[in-house]
Amino acid sequence: MEEDRILERERYQMEQIRQLESEELQVEEVDEEESSDDELTYRTSAGASASGEFTYDTSLAALHSYLGDVEDTHNRLAFLDGGAVLNVPLFYLEGVVLFPEATLPLRVVQPNFIAAVEKALRQVDAPYTIGVIRVHRDPINGRIKLATTGTTAEIRQYRHLEDGSVNVVTRGQQRFRLRRRWMDVEGSPCGEIQIINEDLPLRTPREAVGRLPPLSILRSGVHNQMPPINGSRADQYGLGNENDSDAMSEESFESELSPTERRLHQSALVSCDMLDDSTSSDDENIEQQSHIQPARSPFDNFRSFSTGKNREAVGVRLALGKRSMPTHKNDTWKKYSLNQFREVPRAFWPSWVYQMYDSYSLAQRAAGRWKQIVRAPSMDSYVTKPDLLSFHIASKMPVSVSTRQELLEIDGISYRLRREIELLESFDCIRCKTCELLIARRTDMLVMSSEGPLGAYVNPHGFVHEIMTLFKANGLAVIGNPVKEYSWFPGYAWSIAECASCETQLGWLFTATKKKLKPRSFWGIRSSQVADESH
Repeated sequence: MEEDRILERERYQMEQIRQLESEELQVEEVDEEESSDDELTYRTSAGASASGEFTYDTSLAALHSYLGDVEDTHNRLAFLDGGAVLNVPLFYLEGVVLFPEATLPLRVVQPNFIAAVEKALRQVDAPYTIGVIRVHRDPINGRIKLATTGTTAEIRQYRHLEDGSVNVVTRGQQRFRLRRRWMDVEGSPCGEIQIINEDLPLRTPREAVGRLPPLSILRSGVHNQMPPINGSRADQYGLGNENDSDAMSEESFESELSPTERRLHQSALVSCDMLDDSTSSDDENIEQQSHIQPARSPFDNFRSFSTGKNREAVGVRLALGKRSMPTHKNDTWKKYSLNQFREVPRAFWPSWVYQMYDSYSLAQRAAGRWKQIVRAPSMDSYVTKPDLLSFHIASKMPVSVSTRQELLEIDGISYRLRREIELLESFDCIRCKTCELLIARRTDMLVMSSEGPLGAYVNPHGFVHEIMTLFKANGLAVIGNPVKEYSWFPGYAWSIAECASCETQLGWLFTATKKKLKPRSFWGIRSSQVADESH
C-alpha cells in the first residue's frame, strides 16, 4: 500500500511537470528606462518571499525530471563496516561535495566514465557503488588537487541513451579515505578506499569520560588510592576506540590539572556510581540551586578538599549551594538526606561544559538554528539522530564548496555539529569568489527544492553544479534569452547570470513560464563561485 501511494504521488508530480512544459513561454520584460546605462546591476525580487505567496511545488525539482525516464536498480549493497577496504570506480567532480544521504545526479558523457558506470553496475564486491571525490584547482600554482576524503554513492536509477551516454541518479552512502588510485585497462578511474569508522553519538558526562569502578563512599578517602590517569583507561572498560574523535576523553579534561586536582576530579566522577542513574535534569537543578559566583574558577570550589578534614563539609556545601560551613564534623552526614547528597556535582566540571560536547544537546541546538535561519526543510525529525542530522545540515547548507569539504572531513559528530552551529550563526554574506563583490545576504535565501536551499544538478554536457537559490541578488548581469529546455526547475526558463564586476559566470536567473506560478523569478548561484567567509 505504501509503494502504491508513492507511485501515485510520483504520477501526479509528473503530470504537473507535463502541464507546466505545455505552457507557452511568458517572460516578464524589464523596462530599460528604469536602469541607467552605466549600471550593469540586475535586480529581481520574488513576490513569494515578500507577500508570502508561493505556488511552486518544491518536490518537483528533487525528481530531476530533466534526466528523462530512468530505471531503478536492485540488489543494493548494505552498509559496510567501518574500516572495510574495497576497490570502486571513482568520479572526480569539481565544485561538488557529496555527503551521506544526499542525492547526486550525473549525466555521463565521457567514455572512460561511462566505462566506470558499467563496471559499477556489474561488480560483485560493491554492486552499484562508486566513489565520489572533490577536485579543485590550487589558487596558488593552478594545479589540480584531489581531496583524500570522499563519499561512496549508490546508483539508484540509470538510463542508457541512444548516443551512448548514461543518465544516473545516485545517493550518498558512507564516507571514506582514498588510499590509492589508478586507471584500469578500459581507462576508467579506480581507487582503493577505506570506509571511515563513524563514531556513535554520546551523552555526557557519564559516557564521555568512561565507566570507572564504584566508590563505596566519598568520605572513605579511596580517591587517594585510585590509579593514575592513562590512555588505556577507556580500553580497560570496553569503551576505547581510536577513531572515536568525538568522545571527550579523560585526558582532554585533565591534561591541565595538577595531580591533586586530578584525584579530586576522579573522586567527583566515581561518586555517582554509588547512586542510582540520574538524568541530565539533575545538573540543571544544581545550576539553579547553586549560589556560587559564575566568575569563580571550578578549581576554587574544590581546592579545600585537599586539606583533608574539610572534604565532607565542602562537598555538602556545594550540594546545597550554601557558603556556611558545618561547625561540627560529626553532624555533617546526619543533617542531610541521600536525595540532597545526589545533588553533589557528578564531575569536576559543571554540566554546561559537558553539554558543549553532548551530541544530542548539540543536535537540538543545530536543528533550532536551522529552523530559525533557513526554515526549510525541517530538521526536527533528526534531533534523535545526531549523526544523520550533521550530514543533512552539511549537505544543504548554502556555504562555499571549500567549507563543505571541511565539514565532510570532520570525523566527530559533536565537532561537526559545533562547526555547523557556528556557521549558521555567522553566515551572512554571499560574495563573488573572484572579485569579492557582495551578491546577496542570508535573508535573501529561497528554498525552491524539498531537499533544501542548496542542491546538485547536472547539465546536458555532464557538468554537475551545486547551486544555492536566492529570491534577490545584486551585481548580476543576465546574458541571453530565457531557455526552457533542460530546466532543473519545471515551469521555469533559465538565463546565464554573470558577475557585473569581473564577468565570471555565477549562475542563472530562472523565470516563470506560467502566469500563476510564483515566485515569478529567482536566482541559482553556484557554490563553487562563492567566496569562503567561514574563517
